[in-house]
This record gives sequence, structure tokens and C-alpha cells, in this order.
Amino acid sequence: MDKKTTLKIADLAKIEISNNELEEIASNLTKILKLVDEMNTISTDNIEPMAHPLNFTQRLRKDEVLENNQRNEFQKNCKYTDDGYYIVPKIID
Repeated sequence: MDKKTTLKIADLAKIEISNNELEEIASNLTKILKLVDEMNTISTDNIEPMAHPLNFTQRLRKDEVLENNQRNEFQKNCKYTDDGYYIVPKIID
């Protein structure tokens, strides 16, 4: 990858690159693109997609309600409530 393209990519990504870093970053980007090209040559036609490389399933517990609805009890501690809602001062017009 040439320096001009590297600077263009850096500009699009809003990254500042000094002249000292430019050559190294261009070289690294070239290596990354070569690796991607190499991976694209591998045939994946008969490969089944998978979400995770291991065949494990999580054992989840059954969802159980452990607490009752205590809204009315909590609202007894507040002066300003209406129909289950807390009344607060208006802040934004």
C-alpha cells in the first residue's frame, strides 16, 4: 500500500499519522490486506457456519419470580404519586 492511500485511510478514520509512522503503518496495512487475500482463497463451500467453535450449550435455570410487586409499599414513602407513577417537578419545558 502506498503512502498516499495510507494517508487517505488515516484521514477517513480521523487518525493523525506522523511521517515517522507512515511507512510502518503502510507496511502493516499491506500485510493485513495480503492475509485477507490469502484467507479469501480458501474454499468454504462445504463448511457449515457456526456461532461458536465449541459444541457446548448453557444450562439455564428456569425463570422464577422471587419477589412480589412492592410498588404500593414503596410509594407509601413518597408524598407525590398518582395512579402508580411518581410525580416529579418539571425540569424541561
